[in-house]
Amino acid sequence: MDTASDGNTSGRPRRADAIFTATLELLADKGYEGLTMEAIALRSEVNKTTLYRWWKSKDEVLAAALTHSDLLTFSVPDTGSLRGDLVETSRSIHTLLTSSATAPIAAAVLAAAPHSPALAAIGRAFFADRAEREHPIFRRAIDRGELPEHTDPRLIMDMLAGAMWFRLFLRADAVHEDDLAAAVDLVLDGAAAR
Repeated sequence: MDTASDGNTSGRPRRADAIFTATLELLADKGYEGLTMEAIALRSEVNKTTLYRWWKSKDEVLAAALTHSDLLTFSVPDTGSLRGDLVETSRSIHTLLTSSATAPIAAAVLAAAPHSPALAAIGRAFFADRAEREHPIFRRAIDRGELPEHTDPRLIMDMLAGAMWFRLFLRADAVHEDDLAAAVDLVLDGAAAR
């Protein structure tokens, strides 16, 4: 097991990627209740003392994993139009919610959050971070005159992502490519009407 993290100037342990991957895999496999510091240490092959040197609890590790893991990131598109950017972003979100590597993580967070204030807080922080990353899409659209200045980007993304979450996890139904484009058009029509 790796015990060394001294001399690291990146602001995280040397084996952070392994720790984040182990954390998210355990969340998907065992659920939030089965996620423990001991299990994270074992799966990531990092000493538990190293984990506690960087994070005080599994919640802190999970928050870091959700925010910093490459598994849950996607690039913010710049297609030249708001519609194009939102269709591409919707595709990326859909992939995260349906990929065999990431769908179980989303399902575990969705299932556990109502019963865990700590996990709900982690989820809020995760989505706040994502909203911040998506902000340039809306700034560019406002600058191009595609949206009015007072547009609420969070509401637009809630409508798009929420529609996917609802259909995939609550209705257990598929979301197709045409559905993504139709949802974007519907939301943009509503935004323009306001």
